[in-house]
Formats: sequence, structure tokens, C-alpha cells
Amino acid sequence: MTRIAFLHTGAVVIPVFAELAATHLPGVEVQHLLDDKIVADLGTDPDGRDVAGRLGALGRAAVAAGAGALVFSCSSISGYAGRLQEQLGIPVLRIDEAMADRAVETGRSIAVIATLPTTLAPTAALLRERAALHGADIALDEVLVEGAFAAVSSGDRATHDALVASAVRDQSASHDVIILAQASMAGAAAGSDTGVPVLTSPELGVRRVAETLLPRPAAGA
Repeated sequence: MTRIAFLHTGAVVIPVFAELAATHLPGVEVQHLLDDKIVADLGTDPDGRDVAGRLGALGRAAVAAGAGALVFSCSSISGYAGRLQEQLGIPVLRIDEAMADRAVETGRSIAVIATLPTTLAPTAALLRERAALHGADIALDEVLVEGAFAAVSSGDRATHDALVASAVRDQSASHDVIILAQASMAGAAAGSDTGVPVLTSPELGVRRVAETLLPRPAAGA
């Protein structure tokens, strides 16, 4: 595996994933693809055809450029991964799958927190999918943090992080584990130390990419 393409829906996460890839994907050339209008357009594309077409075009461009795998860094588009993998003939991985697995392994009562409804629903669906795969019975609460996305979109990261951290504290008393649904929320986890595990997707996801795609060292090496 010489090149892996990351497909992003927000430019803000690209430096995060570039740093994680440098740490966990040694020797791999990383390509970053961006469509920063997809999340906004999900709400006006009820059958998903336009978004699917755009993801397909980006995926084909990655393959043409030599990518051997594609990684979705955004939970909002995770439901498109299976179809696109069939079309491209290369692995298409979801960055939030490892996070969902960790949550299901950690506790039964899970709160998933998001700043956009277009991310909340796919993340909840992924959690239920992974719980069923593991034979786990989970109780899931979906929490939308009003105002946080508008704050970060206007450049007010501090307000975004404070609103997310407040939501985490509110949910920690009644849940075993908390998920922050968007990769862009990861920075808010530092301000929400409640003793309850708060999971984010970037590092767990990139570690899963490495485990899935990179050859393992031979025993005794």
C-alpha cells in the first residue's frame, strides 16, 4: 500500500489527519480530497444521488492518482462507503467504525453527541450496526448541540468547544460512554474531563486503517 486517500468534508480536519497519518501510516503517501459542501447539501439531496455521484467522482480521481484505499473522514457520509467500495474495487474505510466498536465494547448506555443532524443520524445508525455485529444490546441517546456548528463556522472555536464540553458533562451522569460524532469535535474532548470515556474518531480510526491495510511485521522481527 503506497498511497491512501482521505476524503474530507471540512478543511479544518486535514492537518489533524495529516499528523496522525505521519505517525501511524509510516511509508505511506497520503492524498487529501475535499468537498466542503457535501454536508450542507445532504439535507437537500433526499435520495442521495448527487452526493453519491460526487463521492464517486472523487473516489475515481483517487484511484486514477494511484490510491490503493480510500478513507472517509466524515461520519455524515459513512453510509456511502459500501456502495463506493463496490464501484471502485478498492477498500473504502469509515473513520468512525473503530470508535463505534470501542463504544460498544465499553458500555451499554451510550450518548452520541453531534453539532449537525446530518451527522447525528448516520453515527447512530453505525453504532446500531456495530452493536448488532457484536451481539451487544445498547441503549442509545442522540444529542444535538444547538449553536455549536454555527459558532465554529464563524471562526469561534472556543464557543463551539465550550458548548460541546457542556453537553458532555450533561450526558456523563447517565451514560457509560460518550461519542463525539464529528472528527472536528475532537478538540472539545480536552475540556470535558468527567471520568466517563469520551471517544473521538481521528486517532482510533487512523489506527484501524493501519491495522487493516498495512502488512504486519513478521513474528520475531
